[in-house]
Amino acid sequence: MQKINWYPGHMNKAKNQIEERLSLVDVVIEVLDARVPESSRNPVVAKLTENKPKVIVLNKSDLADPKLTKRWKNHYENETTVVVSLDSKHNSKLPELLKAIKQASAAKIEKLTQKGVVNPIIRAICVGIPNCGKSTILNRLVGKNVAVVGNKPGVTKNQNWLKVNQQIELLDTPGILWPKFEDPKVGMKLAAIGSIKETVFQFDDVALFLLDYLHAFYPKQLDKYLNTIEFDDNLPDLLMSMTQKFGFREDYDRYSYHFIQQVRKLKLGQFTFDFLTEVDHENDN
Repeated sequence: MQKINWYPGHMNKAKNQIEERLSLVDVVIEVLDARVPESSRNPVVAKLTENKPKVIVLNKSDLADPKLTKRWKNHYENETTVVVSLDSKHNSKLPELLKAIKQASAAKIEKLTQKGVVNPIIRAICVGIPNCGKSTILNRLVGKNVAVVGNKPGVTKNQNWLKVNQQIELLDTPGILWPKFEDPKVGMKLAAIGSIKETVFQFDDVALFLLDYLHAFYPKQLDKYLNTIEFDDNLPDLLMSMTQKFGFREDYDRYSYHFIQQVRKLKLGQFTFDFLTEVDHENDN
């Protein structure tokens, strides 16, 4: 399996800026992609922020397997971490996110109130990998387009304080990956959901990964999509059959890109590419 690595200079700069500003914030909002909760956790950022109260947002939950999103939510919640599942395209759960921020900062609010501070301001920093939906969430919270958004990774390049209300201020940060994916599957998963620039991976590699994964974990959805095409354990041959069947003639690479887009756009269904059993297995070791 091809290894995918992407770590531009601005990401290292952003990591250093996050580290420098942690002393200024009370709460960390870690935005994960609900389709790849564990794979979208930046281990470098997780280590930097481990001693801060935290709100984990399982974003884009409308694209993920609902049953697994619920399991991941239960997995991450603890005494210092509040978890919210969110569809960043709609406002329905934003009050729940605001409540979670206040819940995570309750100790700080109580401490300041006891000191006589009226309406204490809570400062939070928002972190996550590229294209996880951080800026869209912040725009919804603030109520206007103050953070740059886009469907491609690497849109946010700077860090900005955004005022949510009289009590909460948020610091937006660029999405950052980590220098090396130890597990090549992580790179494939992040490429599949669009968190890595398309110039650094081969479309057919990711398409073959998706075929293998969907056959293993979501066979009914894959069979429905294949329709009359019989599944072939020889995945490159299967992908070529799909290329021809769906009208792409011999353009294997162009169809590979098309298939990735079909998966992203829910044409095959809602999928989660991280299973808790994988984490449980690692913890057992």
